[in-house]
Amino acid sequence: MIIASFLFFLTLFLGIGLASVFRADNSRKDYYLASSGVKPSMAGLSAVATNNSGYMFIGVIGYTYVAGLASIWLMFGWILGDFLASLFIHKKLRQATERTGEASFGAVLAKWSGGDMPVWRRMAAIITVIFLGSYSAAQIAAGGKALHGVLGWEQSTGAWIVALMVLAYSSAGGIRASIWTDVAQSVVMLAAMTMLLVAGVAGLGGVDAVIEAWRAVPDYLDLTPPDMVMPGIAGLLLFIVGWMFAGLSVIGQPHVMVRFMALDKPESMRAARVWYYSFFIIFYALATGVGMLSRLYLPELGGLDPELALPTLAVELLPPVLVGVVLAGIFAATMSTADSLVLSCSAAITHDLARDRLEKPWMLKIATASVTGLALFIALRGSSSVFDLVILSWSTLAVAFGPMLALLALGRRVNEVTAIVMMIVGVGVALAWRQAGLQGMIYEGMPGMLAGLAVGLLMSAVMTPGKAASFAQSSSSIGRTSTR
Repeated sequence: MIIASFLFFLTLFLGIGLASVFRADNSRKDYYLASSGVKPSMAGLSAVATNNSGYMFIGVIGYTYVAGLASIWLMFGWILGDFLASLFIHKKLRQATERTGEASFGAVLAKWSGGDMPVWRRMAAIITVIFLGSYSAAQIAAGGKALHGVLGWEQSTGAWIVALMVLAYSSAGGIRASIWTDVAQSVVMLAAMTMLLVAGVAGLGGVDAVIEAWRAVPDYLDLTPPDMVMPGIAGLLLFIVGWMFAGLSVIGQPHVMVRFMALDKPESMRAARVWYYSFFIIFYALATGVGMLSRLYLPELGGLDPELALPTLAVELLPPVLVGVVLAGIFAATMSTADSLVLSCSAAITHDLARDRLEKPWMLKIATASVTGLALFIALRGSSSVFDLVILSWSTLAVAFGPMLALLALGRRVNEVTAIVMMIVGVGVALAWRQAGLQGMIYEGMPGMLAGLAVGLLMSAVMTPGKAASFAQSSSSIGRTSTR
């Protein structure tokens, strides 16, 4: 019954994705932006399903299993930072997408002010392919872990299933297929997490019994995270601010922001935001509760991989048919993000990295297939946890694109040399922070984004118009030469 239930939902997702081909018009804008005709409800649900990926089902559950109640500060900081960013950036990005007529995230930023940044755009494309490819690999790996935790199959089997399904419907319908399946997947994700929470609480005798059981676990209800940079309120505030920057980092994630780029009109942003944050808050709260419950049901998991907590808990609590629903929910979460990542990488390759822009439908599909194959290869060979791999990719993309997008949205003109230096400094600081082992105390995106913003503000203030024009002319010459 587990396999039957699981296969039913996989078939449903695949059918919805493939059905989108009947709405496709074979243009690049339709393949990558659904012809900018996505309704706010679908844009909001698709964006939140993409954001709440295998990271939420596997990574956050594993983190909460270990950290306990203190993990709520990660949730609070992340959602608050995400919300603050949406207030002044998302609508302006949608307007810039319409103004530039571009289909890729990097190209919209490069042409935001009317010119172009060919050197920066190619650098952005390389970073996008490397880190979104790694991010996609983390989602594929999460599907493998889920299948292993529920059915005991090899993790590679689940990875292959996720990759092949993503390739099938993404190649067929582009981002429209991704958005349509995201909406269906978001419903299954919410249902799966709700079932686990209700069954877990009922199985222990109710809310009061659950609270007492948590109290019996040493420090599990302590609101102080175990890995703060300093003790006391100051350390807690710094921890929250660090994860606020993780939420703010959404502005540097092409696979999420493209949902808002595809919105039917800029004025629909407020409605899309309501759908997005309503689901986000509910789902994150459910995930935190399930993560804490898993510690009570599976205390022996502490010596194993905590990222297997949720699928293992499903087997413990639910009848087989509902275990299949949970497994489908986990796969839904991984696929809803993996397909978006693959398409964003494909857009970067065909529109920003290639010597000549690739427009033909078969070229777009080959790029999509190539990226999917690369992500699967990384997933099959990688050993990092889903949580760590997602945070690394998320933070690097955030510091590469976030500071520049923030300055553009605030009305600051950013020339190409400033954009390049901002990217190099931001990424360098974030990676150095992680290399020094400090990411456990403060999310590495925070120092990286602050460094990029500081450089951008300083350089935009001191660079004279003559120097900016000279560099812009030089880089445009380089860009023209590279496309010959």
